[in-house]
Amino acid sequence: MSRPVTLLIVDDHPVVRDGLSGMFATDPGFEVLGEAADGAEAVRQAQALGPDVILMDLRMPGMDGVTAITELARRGVASRVLVLTTYDTDSHVLPAIEAGATGYLLKDAPRAELLRAVRAAAQGQAVLSPSVATRLMSRVRAPAVEPLSQRELEVLELVAGGTTNREAAARLFISEATVKTHLLHIYAKLGVGDRAAAVAEAFNRGLLTPATPDQM
Repeated sequence: MSRPVTLLIVDDHPVVRDGLSGMFATDPGFEVLGEAADGAEAVRQAQALGPDVILMDLRMPGMDGVTAITELARRGVASRVLVLTTYDTDSHVLPAIEAGATGYLLKDAPRAELLRAVRAAAQGQAVLSPSVATRLMSRVRAPAVEPLSQRELEVLELVAGGTTNREAAARLFISEATVKTHLLHIYAKLGVGDRAAAVAEAFNRGLLTPATPDQM
């Protein structure tokens, strides 16, 4: 009988960690070596325990998941990292994979799918949830997009904050006509047709990030 796949579970929510630990404890093919509530603790425990697979959440206080994955790679930790999160936008998926994650699953994945994914990750196989795989395929197939200029990003940020063209012009010390020109360039680059769609697409691409309570 082959030895069980060993795991480190990383999530800042105790109820999630407990649920995952309980699920894997019912299957003799897995052994949970430890749990961590943030990225820094995950790095420490990964080095100490040497699990086959690290189930890594992304949004955590202190050191987040992507930073932890980067640090694990920098330190030469051999454990495979399988991201398990609720977020599947480009701004979450791409940085995690670029940092070195072996796979990316969403927390709504069925139990059987999660167990298969962990086994596959332990063997070094790439594992992606269907929605993430579709997103990556679309990005690969999409033509190269010209990046927004710094001024266009400034205009877009103001638009996202609810300013009118006239208000944006006043804040940036440019004419209202220039703001309109910048918006037209933004629409063309993002492949959208209006302000609301531009803001939504910018959030989706990670060009804009939601304001935190401290910023409000």
